[in-house]
Order: sequence, then C-alpha cells, then structure tokens
Amino acid sequence: MIVTLIVAWIVFTILWKLLKTTVSNALTIAAILVLLNIGFGITPQDIWHQITQFAENLLQIQGSK
Repeated sequence: MIVTLIVAWIVFTILWKLLKTTVSNALTIAAILVLLNIGFGITPQDIWHQITQFAENLLQIQGSK
C-alpha cells in the first residue's frame, strides 16, 4: 500500500511539472506572437509560412546531395 502511494506521488509530481512547463511554454509563445503582431504586423500565418518554406528548403538541399 505504501509503495503504491509513493509511486502515485512520483507520477503525480512528474505530471504536475510537465503540465507547468507546457503551460509556461504556451504562454511564452503566445506572448511572443502577440508582440510580433502588435510591434511589427507579423501574423502567425506569416511565421508558419516561413517555417514551411524553411523545411522545404532543407528537403531540397538534402535531396540534391
């Protein structure tokens, strides 16, 4: 019984830390997107377009070898 409680507490602690990290990262990304939009007029779609173009360029470079 005690071992079960210890394992449950360890799992709960790990999941809690994971949740806190995930929420923190999500809020940071949201803040960056808002600042880019307000400050420079860059939309999330613009950022996503650049990311996909970068991935395509990497695939083209890798395919040319």
